[in-house]
Amino acid sequence: ISDQKPLGCWSVKHGQILTCPVVCNFETHEYIAVHDDKVLRIWKNEDINLDKAFKATLSADVYRIHSLPHGGPVVLFRGGGVRTLDVLLEAPQQEIENVISGEVIRWSGAFMEGQQPVLIFTTEKDGDFFVYVQKPKLSHLHRYKLEQQESAKPLCFTAHITNQTVTLLCLYSNDSVYQVLIPLQQDTEEEEEEEEEILSKSLLLNLSVSGAVLKGTSLVVLDKDHVAVLGSLAAPGKEPRECLTIWNTKFQTLQTSKELPLGTSGQLWCYEEKFFLIHGKVLTVIMYKCETSSLAAAVGKLKDSQTSDVSLFLNWNTLEDEELVVSFQSQESVALKAESRMNLRSRRSTVAEEQPETLSVGQLLLNLKDASTYVLETKLKKLMAKAPTPDLQATIGCVVTALTDRCKRNPKYYPQNFLQQIVETRDLSYSLCPDLMAVALEKKDLHLLQLCLERFPDIPEEVIYTCLKAFLSISEAHLQSIDVNLDSVICYIDVELDNKEVKTEIVENGFRAEMDQDMCDTKLPRESRSRSDGESCPVGLQKAALLNAVLHAAYTDTFLLPHLKNLPAQQAILFLRYLYYLYVKCSEKVNTTLPGIRSPTINQVMDWMCLLLDAQFTVMVMLPEAKELLSNLHKFVRAQVRFYSELNKIEGSLQELQRLNHLRESQTYSIEVLEII
Repeated sequence: ISDQKPLGCWSVKHGQILTCPVVCNFETHEYIAVHDDKVLRIWKNEDINLDKAFKATLSADVYRIHSLPHGGPVVLFRGGGVRTLDVLLEAPQQEIENVISGEVIRWSGAFMEGQQPVLIFTTEKDGDFFVYVQKPKLSHLHRYKLEQQESAKPLCFTAHITNQTVTLLCLYSNDSVYQVLIPLQQDTEEEEEEEEEILSKSLLLNLSVSGAVLKGTSLVVLDKDHVAVLGSLAAPGKEPRECLTIWNTKFQTLQTSKELPLGTSGQLWCYEEKFFLIHGKVLTVIMYKCETSSLAAAVGKLKDSQTSDVSLFLNWNTLEDEELVVSFQSQESVALKAESRMNLRSRRSTVAEEQPETLSVGQLLLNLKDASTYVLETKLKKLMAKAPTPDLQATIGCVVTALTDRCKRNPKYYPQNFLQQIVETRDLSYSLCPDLMAVALEKKDLHLLQLCLERFPDIPEEVIYTCLKAFLSISEAHLQSIDVNLDSVICYIDVELDNKEVKTEIVENGFRAEMDQDMCDTKLPRESRSRSDGESCPVGLQKAALLNAVLHAAYTDTFLLPHLKNLPAQQAILFLRYLYYLYVKCSEKVNTTLPGIRSPTINQVMDWMCLLLDAQFTVMVMLPEAKELLSNLHKFVRAQVRFYSELNKIEGSLQELQRLNHLRESQTYSIEVLEII
């Protein structure tokens, strides 16, 4: 997730539809999918074509496949029949019994009880809900009827198994969570013949606080005392807001929450102490940790909720006024780390125990909101120096956010040196201070942008493109007066006093311009070639250093390509000329490595060159001024291919020569002539 690069992609044929979620078999490291209800597909990560993967057509429609870490995959059919995958693959066309009649499955879950998998699913028929508990390997099935609730019906279910007891949690339409306990019975023939048992339920939680009601859409269990509910918070006289909330079921209190302003799909998943949900158009990952529940903590939360109304619903990603004062002082805590761009290096909202006389980071920043510049920066430097190691990164992120917030409120305020010092000396990321680069772009702080591009691992592709466009649009004359770090260019671009590059004779690996002049149909004048054949840098030192910072930024080509298509033609040509210059420079060296600190690698240069040509190919072909550049680039690449092709031809002979050198006695002087055939 941190690199945002797709590791694999598989597609069914046109007209086919994946009809249940794909799962991973933990034992064989294979993927399992079902398309068109009955067609089972199994493949491994290295398989490319899904159509050539293992295929089995089943005799009944599949509702869901559940994969258990130590129990193997379990297949639930729409008719209520259950099979382990191993048994199903022995005879794919085996008859599957219909356990339910006229009922529709609403939810299912699989769990391990000892060494046995247990499958639980709920069904609905004519407003009545039923619960099925089945042990597939023992072929034992129990059916229960859920006690009806007047004027309310279940919206979603979740469950867990503890001490031979299934705890089924039901989120109802009356904004309440109910609990149903189902003992895992010892199966006998007499029990199977007994009449259907009606399950009674008990109220576990009311999803309301200080007059605000949470209209839940999804529910997951975190541990025996905590649940997470995704839904819309409806407060009197206010617009509903979508929120992810965590509740303490033991003491009936709201523990913490996160507002989701971009909206969600209404679905929430939980796996290995991480939440997964769709927020806007991106996958959001939130790490959490539930600590031991205590009465003191719950009472403290309850008192806070009575005095602060709905401000208890905190936004974990912002530092606005009332949110700054929140200090999580309870022994019971939920530590969360939210990520809005599929990257786990994001701002952490870490719960910490504090001494009563110690101000929280949020309270301190709120007190400094209107302080003078000197007082603000002095206090912030002390705060960063004293911050405990576990919370250091989050504290520094809060400090930078406080500075950028003041920059927005006061256009005349901009602590350039302070911000540059923080970025240079601290381990930051874009998601910890998302407004920093936007403020730097507005202030045209090119040095700070250069530092961010070189150090931040998670910059959005749109911001990378904005920086690239800004760098290319600034004139060379203006850049002469701007201080940027030249360490990445000073070692391979030689400059005279008049700022013109020193011409040196270049012999690339396997390439001379005169030797391959006949390789292109277009004859070019020598004086025009000297300007664009890669021997002279098309940009000045400052612009080259800024462009190198862009080349260092991590990106996903799928997300960056649409932005590069909007790059103006002249800027695209200039950038391509610089990339071509770097390509030639890299090829001069035997190890294809440029000297200097943070100099671009040949892989970075080639990746950007290919990406830029993909995005701007039509424009490049149509523009007359790009024709010469494309021609020279084509010649150089073809010469490189020919050169390495010739090297491959003599590779065997060179290896034989190396072997003979090892066999030769090192102390004996001799002259030998080896004929390479």
